[in-house]
Amino acid sequence: MSELRFDGRVAVITGAGRGIGRAHARLLAERGAKVVVNDLGGSMEGEGADAGPAQSVVEEIVAAGGEAVADTHDVSTREGGQAIIDTAIDAFGRIDIVVNNAGIIRYGGLPEVALANLEAHLDVHLVGSFNTMWAAWPYFVEQGYGRVVLTTSSGVFGLENNLSYAAAKGGVIGLARSAKLAGEPHGIKVNLIAPAAYTRMAGGEPLDEAAQEAAAVQAGMPSDAVAPMVAYLAHESCPVNGEIYTAGAGRFGRIFIASTEGYVHQDGPPTIETVAGNWDTINDEKGYFVPSGLMAWSGAFLKHQFAQGLDSEAS
Repeated sequence: MSELRFDGRVAVITGAGRGIGRAHARLLAERGAKVVVNDLGGSMEGEGADAGPAQSVVEEIVAAGGEAVADTHDVSTREGGQAIIDTAIDAFGRIDIVVNNAGIIRYGGLPEVALANLEAHLDVHLVGSFNTMWAAWPYFVEQGYGRVVLTTSSGVFGLENNLSYAAAKGGVIGLARSAKLAGEPHGIKVNLIAPAAYTRMAGGEPLDEAAQEAAAVQAGMPSDAVAPMVAYLAHESCPVNGEIYTAGAGRFGRIFIASTEGYVHQDGPPTIETVAGNWDTINDEKGYFVPSGLMAWSGAFLKHQFAQGLDSEAS
């Protein structure tokens, strides 16, 4: 296979001053992309700001022969999202790729977790992903091309003390699934990555970047092992749209939302006992299907109704 490159492409990577985002930025730049390295530079809880992390990654990229500029706007505001995309347009004249990686984490679960905790996560992960994608969208439509990679998490499977993080990451999945339908007529593809890497947000010690990277390598879960999947999803040859992939520690996989065939009740109105008596059939995973969208799911879920309608017409 020939080398997959990004020559002539411009990418915005949010949260790219450290960890996983930094790995994405360096790989895309290495393969020829011009990169906007966005990072507010705050703590993993989302507090404070520091221009140093973004600038440091830019210096790494430039030293390696690539092209990059730093950006420190806040993804969680509409103005910040627009300013990040404006940085790409002002510096490089176009935008082709948006990788939304910026995130925070403040651990907490029920019942002690506060509403403010949930709102902070939604602002960065969900609203932040929307803001940058929304700002880039008109350019994508005009040029008939765009790639968006949103960051979800295996945290959506559930973890006792990360309720807000998981809720926000679940929202990102719904955002991507709807955006992919809007983008299909315009050559825009929107996919998701659920990364697995040993970073400060994944429980790693809050070390400086070099020490954190060394610790991640020692743990067998470096950020660099996630970046190849993100790069492929961001590439013009990406064959999928609206899908969730996981990567880390040398393993790559697909995560998907599926529906069982279930049980169809046809003899009079169903009751609670109808549900209880057919529980095993309702939950039987044999013959599950993976809907491409809401309309596809609705069509499959209601197919017995359509069949009844045809039978009535035939009689």
